[in-house]
Amino acid sequence: MALLELYTKYNRVWIPDAEHVWKSAEITKDFNFGDNILELLLEDGSEHHLPVDPSKPQLPPLRNPDILVGENDLTALSYLHEPAVLHNLKVRFVESRIIYTYCGIILVAVNPYKQLHVYGDAIIHAYSGQNMGDMDPHIFAVAEEAYKQMPRNQKNQSIIVSGESGAGKTVSARYAMRYFAVVSKSGSKTNVEDKVLASNPITEAIGNAKTTRNDNSSRFGKYTEIGFDRRYRIIGANMRTYLLEKSRVVFQADNERNYHIFYQMCSCAHLPEFKHLRLLSADEFEYTSMGGEIRIEGVDDRKDMEETRQTFSLLGLKEDFQSDVFKVLAAILHLGNIQIRNSGDGHSSVPPGDPHLEAFCELLSVSADGLVRWLSHRRIVLVAETVVKPVPKERAVSARDALAKQVYAHLFDCIINRINTALRVPGQQHAFVGVLDIYGFETFDVNSFEQFCINYANEKLQQQFNLHVFKLEQEEYMREDIPWTLIDFYDNQPVIDLIEAKMGILDLLDEECLFPQGTDQSWLQKLFNYLDANPLFEKPRLSNEAFVIQHFADKVEYQCTGFLEKNRDALYEELVDILRASKFPFIANFFQEEKQISVNSKGIKVRPARPGVKAANKQLRTSVGDKFCSSLSLLMETLNATTPHYVRCIKPNDVKLPFEYDSRRVVQQLRACGVLETIRISAQSYPSRWTYIEFYSRYSILMSNQEAVLNDKKQTCKNVLQRLIQDPNQYKFGRTKIFFRAGQVAYLEKLRLDRLRGACSTIQKHVRGWCQKRKYQRMREAAIVIQQYIRGKKSIRKTVSAAALKQGWATLVIQRYWRGYRMKQIFLVVRLASITIQAFTRGWMARKRYKKMIEVQKALILQKYARAWLARRRFQTMRRLVINVQLSFRVQQLRKKVEEQNKENRGLMERLTHLASSHSHTVERLQGLEAQLEKSNSQKASAEAREKKVKEEASLTNAQLQKEIDAVKLEKQNLEKRFEVSTKEAKESFDQIKRNLLEEKEYEARFRKIAENNIDIQAQDHEREVETLKEEIKRLKEERVTLQRQIEEGGLVNSDLQEQIVQLTKHVKVIPELRRDLNKLQNQRNSMDRKMKQQSEQARAKMNDITRQLLGGVVEEDVVLGLTLDHSEEMNEGEDFLASFDGLQKAIRIQENRQKEQKESHETQVEGLNLKMDHLQNENSKLQNLFQEKSDLNENIRQEVSRLSSENSVLPELKLQASELQRQKQELEASLEAQSRELAEKTEEITNIFQKKIQEESSQRRHFEEKAEDLEELKRELQGKVEELEDESNHLKRQLLMESEAKNKLRQEISQITAENMDFEEQLDQKDRLIKKLQNQIKSLETSQKAKQTPTPAIPKDYLGMLEYKREDESRLIQNIILDLKPKGVVVNMIPGLPAYILFMCVRHADYLNDEVKLKSLMSGIIGAVKKVIMSHRKDFELLSFWLSNTYQLLNCLKQYSGEEEFLKQNTPRQKKNCLQNFDLSEHRQIFSDLAIQIYHQFISVMEKTLTPAIVPGLLEHESLQGFSSTKPTGLRKRSNSTCEDSGTHTISSVVQQLSAFHSTMSQHGMEPGLIHQAVKQMFFLVGATTLNNIMLRKDMCSCRKGMQIRCNISYLEEWLKEKELQSSHAIDTLQPLSQAAWLLQVNKSTDQDAKEITDKCTELNPVQIVKILNSYTPIDDFEKRVTSSFVRKVQSLLQDRDGSTSQLMLDSDYRFQVTFPYRPSSQALELLQVPSSLHLGFLTRI
Repeated sequence: MALLELYTKYNRVWIPDAEHVWKSAEITKDFNFGDNILELLLEDGSEHHLPVDPSKPQLPPLRNPDILVGENDLTALSYLHEPAVLHNLKVRFVESRIIYTYCGIILVAVNPYKQLHVYGDAIIHAYSGQNMGDMDPHIFAVAEEAYKQMPRNQKNQSIIVSGESGAGKTVSARYAMRYFAVVSKSGSKTNVEDKVLASNPITEAIGNAKTTRNDNSSRFGKYTEIGFDRRYRIIGANMRTYLLEKSRVVFQADNERNYHIFYQMCSCAHLPEFKHLRLLSADEFEYTSMGGEIRIEGVDDRKDMEETRQTFSLLGLKEDFQSDVFKVLAAILHLGNIQIRNSGDGHSSVPPGDPHLEAFCELLSVSADGLVRWLSHRRIVLVAETVVKPVPKERAVSARDALAKQVYAHLFDCIINRINTALRVPGQQHAFVGVLDIYGFETFDVNSFEQFCINYANEKLQQQFNLHVFKLEQEEYMREDIPWTLIDFYDNQPVIDLIEAKMGILDLLDEECLFPQGTDQSWLQKLFNYLDANPLFEKPRLSNEAFVIQHFADKVEYQCTGFLEKNRDALYEELVDILRASKFPFIANFFQEEKQISVNSKGIKVRPARPGVKAANKQLRTSVGDKFCSSLSLLMETLNATTPHYVRCIKPNDVKLPFEYDSRRVVQQLRACGVLETIRISAQSYPSRWTYIEFYSRYSILMSNQEAVLNDKKQTCKNVLQRLIQDPNQYKFGRTKIFFRAGQVAYLEKLRLDRLRGACSTIQKHVRGWCQKRKYQRMREAAIVIQQYIRGKKSIRKTVSAAALKQGWATLVIQRYWRGYRMKQIFLVVRLASITIQAFTRGWMARKRYKKMIEVQKALILQKYARAWLARRRFQTMRRLVINVQLSFRVQQLRKKVEEQNKENRGLMERLTHLASSHSHTVERLQGLEAQLEKSNSQKASAEAREKKVKEEASLTNAQLQKEIDAVKLEKQNLEKRFEVSTKEAKESFDQIKRNLLEEKEYEARFRKIAENNIDIQAQDHEREVETLKEEIKRLKEERVTLQRQIEEGGLVNSDLQEQIVQLTKHVKVIPELRRDLNKLQNQRNSMDRKMKQQSEQARAKMNDITRQLLGGVVEEDVVLGLTLDHSEEMNEGEDFLASFDGLQKAIRIQENRQKEQKESHETQVEGLNLKMDHLQNENSKLQNLFQEKSDLNENIRQEVSRLSSENSVLPELKLQASELQRQKQELEASLEAQSRELAEKTEEITNIFQKKIQEESSQRRHFEEKAEDLEELKRELQGKVEELEDESNHLKRQLLMESEAKNKLRQEISQITAENMDFEEQLDQKDRLIKKLQNQIKSLETSQKAKQTPTPAIPKDYLGMLEYKREDESRLIQNIILDLKPKGVVVNMIPGLPAYILFMCVRHADYLNDEVKLKSLMSGIIGAVKKVIMSHRKDFELLSFWLSNTYQLLNCLKQYSGEEEFLKQNTPRQKKNCLQNFDLSEHRQIFSDLAIQIYHQFISVMEKTLTPAIVPGLLEHESLQGFSSTKPTGLRKRSNSTCEDSGTHTISSVVQQLSAFHSTMSQHGMEPGLIHQAVKQMFFLVGATTLNNIMLRKDMCSCRKGMQIRCNISYLEEWLKEKELQSSHAIDTLQPLSQAAWLLQVNKSTDQDAKEITDKCTELNPVQIVKILNSYTPIDDFEKRVTSSFVRKVQSLLQDRDGSTSQLMLDSDYRFQVTFPYRPSSQALELLQVPSSLHLGFLTRI
């Protein structure tokens, strides 16, 4: 379609305007070819007739449809021209408050002059990993693109930030570097990221200043290379600088400031560390008060100075270096205040007493005379002689300013070099990203040499930019197989040649600088002579001191004044020599001759771009322009070797008001920065580019039925376009995209809108017709009903009379009385029945309460006696334990006393040796004191001689003192240093004597004071020295007397020490006797121990014999030996008896096992013995009598054992008395012999009893065997009677089941008693239970005989819920149950949490054995193995879920069976019996709790990592409502080198399926429901936070239809929660912010009531988020309206009163809810668990 056909009625165009550059107008009449007027209607309602040339009509540019306004990328506009770009930026900046916009490969950044909440770490993480174009434009998106292309393309990257002063270049570059520092954390401990960011405050302090356009303007160019290693982590950085504005040091325009560092120092002048700099206020220095502005509103120079010093320290620049820098800066300020006077006749002079001159010379350590002379004179070297010529005041001031500029330039370079050194870390750089912060194109009222260099640099950058854009366009066309046609673009190579070519401007400038008499006028005349023919060079008409250059952006007029001086950058050689000869090394090194460093062509070395300054007297030195050209060439080489990314900063207004848009200023900058050139290049070809899917989704409404049914969407798009647009040149089909000419998308939108309007009219027609028809039908029905009621009323009035009404009323009265009588009769009957029932019921309830009270009273009596018995039993147990503890404690006390006595003896010996050595030292010290006294006498004599000599020379020295002041000062310093050394030596020598001789310390102090006074008096007044010496001599005499007294006191001390030595020698003789006595006591104690051990061994031998007799030779000898104690030597006597009886118990258990084996053999032989039931019952009664007799016997044994234990309790007391009192030795031996005899008698009695018992059991066994033989014979006779006795056998079978249940209950009670009481009395009770078991076995034999051939059910074994293992099998247990366990292969065939139960049963067995070492080893092994599994499978979700469930289950088991009251409330009696008895595992529970928390967080991290890629495509991008498109036509061109990931594979179903997979795995592993709820809640929070954060950063997602899609997707998640019964987890509450954001997108946003409703309902969104959504709201169709600025301001005013709201734009998606592990007791019975064979745990034994 031709562009001319679009100029129809109602379309809008842009016409030029003087105030707003462009203004909009609407066409009121169709324009046809040949018309000479275009009729327009302006926005203010006035008509406008635009004249048009009929032959060649130049029509105004068309305006884009409102649906395309506000695009993220300017190249996506249908009409690409200057007014469209200007309007799109204005809409985004002013209405939507969005400062970033793409323009192809350029990021346009408009300075908001306000702090925005779009730069937090959450924003950085949101942009990390995203493709450029997927989210809203941002500086972070450009940085991410550069960071991503670096490893993908294996090529270095550059980010070029440009713009005029005040546009925000420095801030943009700072945020780009901050992005790299956050995303790419280094692995080293050097904190190089912090150092890279810390370099910004320093460079801003020394290189930024306040200008009329910007409060923080960078006055230099900076290129920062951020280096990365092979893992693309930051390893260092390097900075290069360009063209520092040195003239600002000595001159500032009105309302401008010098560099920030000067004002920061002046604000801190009162601090102690700055006192020596002699600083004044900033308004008192010439160099800082010239512009009249010394303060910036909102800036605290003192705080900035603190930050600067902190960053110095962070970069490793020490205090010495900082002090040197501050000295140089202060010297520059003092240099500017040096007064230069005019002495007449072309002479000038400097006052010698100038305080600033003195301060300057003192700070830099230079000669004041030389500086004064060469500031006002100049040396001229002629052929035959050298002439010193005075200079006028103006030349002297220029020389002073030149010196200040050179010193500051050198200081700037030095600081940059030191920063680069600090940013250089060990390691090889693999790649880098460069950030270029450089000045943009500048044009002022007066343009000088600086603007010329800046614009020259921008010409080079613009050329590089044009070539790069042209290259990208060509690559895009070739990739899509679109025929490439040459595009005409602006090439600025002629301008560059005009500046840098031979005989160009810079070449002629350097040539003129070589002539001593060269002037700016002569150089300008050369320019006119040589360059007059160049069309890009012009001569101004009204000025002879300027020239004009046609740059790519605009014409610029340069004033030639000062060009030569600035290019020469001259400084007198004499002033350089003065600084070179400075005694301040820091400043002297600035002016040393440097060798030329050759540039390596293969790489770029780390160095500043501006080389060091050469000596001024060399004529062949390089000029400033030449150096700038070389550094610029180096920069362009670097940029050409990298992939560039462009950021163009725009200044919206000159008054620095937030979100104010000046169209004239903006369009001027757009023309200058190349944005419009990019638009022009794009508009010449095919600017709008759509994928086939986007086109099909958007324009499917324009397709016919035949086209829509085709499966090939690509072919469908081609058919539709060929039908709609007849001219094939207006579009091209690529491989993946459709390319459109300018205006074609607007035409398609017009067709789509017409189709929608027609469809809307049809729908409205039918809907309105249906509504009217429905209304008519309802009115007709209502009329019919009204007619019915009116007609009925009329008929009633005709038929009803007065007599009929009276009869009706009488009937009602009769009915009322009759019904009342009937109800009264019924009530009386019911009342009588109720009273009777209540009487009987109350009597029954009273009798029931009486019986209950009787039962309670009896229960109380029983409980009283039972509790009393238990209390007595606990008291006896505690008493035995206390006695044992007392015994062990007293033995330990005895051992400690012996050890303390030995220590005292050793201490006495050491004290003797110490006293002897101290005596010798004292004698030596006294000798040293005598030597010092002699030395002091000699010093006294020398001092008297010196006194006489001083009197004679006093008159001569007074005259010479004035001349030798400097020498005396140096000598004084040397003497002070020597004196300090001597005092330190004196202190060290007298430290040892100080404790005993305190008076000596006073003497030394006086001596040092005398020496100090002598030195000071010699420098000031020799006469006072003589007087003080006399006084000191008197004091020395007094000291001598005191020392003599001390010597005498020392002699007395020596005599006392000798007496003590004699006494100690006597004590030493007694020590051997004491040792002999101690040895005797030790031998006696050892003999007592041996006797007791022998007795205990005898007792154990007897017990072993008893055990062998009990076993009766049934088992082997090694079993018997295994029942004895292995560590008998380590146990005391009381424990020996317990261990012996333990062995007896084990022997009884072995015998019991043998009995069971015999029982099983008997069961196979006595199946048919039914007729002998009476006989067996008689035998049963006999056995009961026998059981009663044996129980009495056991009671006697228990009494005897208790008596033995009470007698044994006396033994520890006797042993303690024997150790403490040697005199009772014989009595203790006698008592031990008596006890041993009694023990022997008791053991004999026990032996006899057990022998009788064994004989009785053997006789019973023989009796049973005989019975078995008889029964076997009877079995054969009774086989024929099986049919007759079937009924009887069934009855006996039921009895058997009942008896087996009773026996099971009895076993549970027995095992509970065994687990709770492991002492000696319970071991005897086990014998009673053994007899009961034998009785039950006999009963089972009897029932089996009656059951005939009926198979008897197997009686289950009584397990204790423990698993036994050997110590050497612990590693196998850990390996099989933890390390090698795979959840997939095992969980299906076992119950959830089985590994936790198995491990806890092993823990219970270790507790049962009271083996602390084994228990600790097992717990440590479990914890270490679980940690190892988690660390080695950090990304395995199933394994993490499995071990989280088992760790939680093991933690619950440790709580449930800990025995603590709070965990025992819900336990069964059997579970209470299985509690741990010996160890408190609360510390291990805490360790397991910490381990479970660690597993949970890793578990959540894996879930988040798996779910995150599907969240945004599934909830935000996927359109779950079919046929309801929420996509806006963008035509956005993705970056050519960005990978386009197909996010269409993820839907809301993908999210739900992934959540279902998580839930299924957790449920399969038996995870506690509370943990599942917490995990689901965390996942829902991640879904809501990630989706909401993307909405905040994606303007294309803020639409009404997208809100409907989001709410639909949320409903799917709600249904999933209901399906899984997870509503109680409150997970849906975490989606409230997202739900409210979706509602906000759908609700009306126009009236005040709407604003009130928004503030009331959006409680989960903070004001920043609400305003962001309102500003980002984007209509999808023309039927929707944008949110007005007034409505947004109304909402903001209502939100100001909201309390507690945060200002964060993004939700913290990394936030974790606090995890809790609720206690849920398990109902699983440990004694019923069986270990599957698949676990390969055959070495475990169930107990």
